[in-house]
Amino acid sequence: MGLLRPAQHARRCICVAVLAVFPVAAAQTSATASIDADVAAVVQHEHLPGLAMAVVEQGRVVYQHAEGARGDGGRIDQDTLFKIASNSKAMTAALLARLVQQGKLRWEDPVRRHLPGFRMHDAWVGEQMQVRDLLIHNSGLGLGAGDLMLWPEPNAFTRADIIAGLAHLKPVSSFRSRYAYDNLMYVVAGELAAATGGKPYDQLMREQVFEPLGMTRCQVGTWSVKRVGNVAQPHAWRGDHNTVVNADGAISPDLPSMAAGGIRCSLRDMTRWMQVLLDPALAPGWLDAEQRRTLWTLHMPMPLGERQRRWDNAHFYGYGYGWRVSDMDGQWKVAHTGTLSGMYSSLALLPERKVGVVMLINGEGEDARIALMQTALKRFTAPDEARPALAYLAELKADQAMRAAGGHQRPATSEARPTSDADLPRWQGRYTDPWLGPASLCPGKDGLRFSVDKSPRLEGAVLQLQGRWLLRWDTLGEDAQAWLQPGEGLAPTLDLRAIDPDIDFSYDFQDLHFTRTGDCPGSDHQRR
Repeated sequence: MGLLRPAQHARRCICVAVLAVFPVAAAQTSATASIDADVAAVVQHEHLPGLAMAVVEQGRVVYQHAEGARGDGGRIDQDTLFKIASNSKAMTAALLARLVQQGKLRWEDPVRRHLPGFRMHDAWVGEQMQVRDLLIHNSGLGLGAGDLMLWPEPNAFTRADIIAGLAHLKPVSSFRSRYAYDNLMYVVAGELAAATGGKPYDQLMREQVFEPLGMTRCQVGTWSVKRVGNVAQPHAWRGDHNTVVNADGAISPDLPSMAAGGIRCSLRDMTRWMQVLLDPALAPGWLDAEQRRTLWTLHMPMPLGERQRRWDNAHFYGYGYGWRVSDMDGQWKVAHTGTLSGMYSSLALLPERKVGVVMLINGEGEDARIALMQTALKRFTAPDEARPALAYLAELKADQAMRAAGGHQRPATSEARPTSDADLPRWQGRYTDPWLGPASLCPGKDGLRFSVDKSPRLEGAVLQLQGRWLLRWDTLGEDAQAWLQPGEGLAPTLDLRAIDPDIDFSYDFQDLHFTRTGDCPGSDHQRR
């Protein structure tokens, strides 16, 4: 899921065997040995199933490392494909920059010039939104608004559904006034690229980005997992071991989320991506100086957090086109992260130093990527202040423990009890939400069940817990559970609220409002 995910809870340790280390130099330097030590410690502490990492300096690959299990019986190497998640956004932005450079659109063009059907809840905003606005999270929508049309996958929502749904998502702030991370606008950006480029988004991405840059393993659109091969599978920590979750089928489908977070690439591909971004001479004419500058210009200010000030000595923070832009120890930093269930990526550049760091993880790697990226970059920005990765990890864990001690934690649900057909009689029936569509609250074999028609994984049991109604999804983790809140008005309604204060923001349950439309299928009586 999107982008940009909350920290996970403390985990038990396991050891993961190293598959391979690919030092560039003939002899391993002390710096390389130090990174190796950090990687080994974090992999063990955070029980990562697999990790791939590279560091580029002055155009050279000075560190490259791959280890662990793919999840299909094979081992990770530098050609293993990972979901890069929201690091796809920078590639979508680069595709649009190519189309601007080719004269097929302008950043200032109204979106509706190229997508006449585009609408927002506020008609004026829909008319005024420009191409550039799609990339900088300034739409006025709330954090992750509408993401339930993208995730969990698979689902039956199309890109047309997603664009149509925007008209029903109510803003929480005025247009261009505030930053709030937004995946749906990147879906729109992908469709706009297709409209102006005259080809589907996936074809354009291959022709305009992957092929010119030599990113030969990257995959987008529909592709054969079996034919391509060497594909990492996402993992989750279950009890005392990692287990594969949401494994690929034989075919990876054409996902509506492609432009926002649906691309897969290997460590070798991502290393090449960094090298070209840092040195235009490696791909002459691919992007001119104006477009490169535009991508990395701070267009939308973002809140600067206390930890960022303390760790990075940062003074500014904001969003470019597909990139987060900030300063670190007096140096310019351009970076992004990517998160989908069981997959984490992180990429950061120090353009003035021609330094880049990338890592790809196929497990629960939120804290791992933060700690490893911090210690890797610090070696370049402030070597005297650099600390081992475990020191940064310890700070993250202490912050999480403090939040939990203050009551900021998910309530225990082990005592929740099943419901029966007699529960919530007035509210049983068929429902609809303006953008998520039809849903049901109906009796099942083991009590009441709630389900969303177009999102098969949003199906689960309704339980009772301390006088409240709990939704325990069949295939999603405990962190995704939600409260089901029946409305008390004349007409039956249902609202959902997350039970976990640190829930992934793409579970935007708070934006849903279901209105009853009829009886449950097969019901032999009217609503009581």
